[in-house]
Amino acid sequence: MATPIKEWSKLEVRAVVRFLFSKGTKPSEIHKQIAETYANLTQQWLQRYGWEILPHPAHSPDLAPSDFHLFGPLKRHLGGMAFETEDDLISELRNWFDNLDVDFFRVGINSLLSSWQKCIDLHGDYVEK
Repeated sequence: MATPIKEWSKLEVRAVVRFLFSKGTKPSEIHKQIAETYANLTQQWLQRYGWEILPHPAHSPDLAPSDFHLFGPLKRHLGGMAFETEDDLISELRNWFDNLDVDFFRVGINSLLSSWQKCIDLHGDYVEK
């Protein structure tokens, strides 16, 4: 595998996906490479700032802020809308994110504390049953 890109913000991930796909890379391998790179960068950032990295299941919808805090409001916002192009959809998503109040994100992150505690109390079982 090539040297990981250190600053994804300066690169269109879509262009990387298209490039790798044009070279015959399977979509699952493209996803794996990008996910590993982002995960490594995230872990490095967390370690640099002294945050404790807690182990968790590979996917637990009740512990993932995107699943329990983000996707519901986003789904409600996009409900009934139709987009002629992918760029129209991206523009609407950017507009929605740009107009979210910082408290929206604060509430989502802070709610992790109680979700983690519930998960611990349930010995790793799902929080929302």
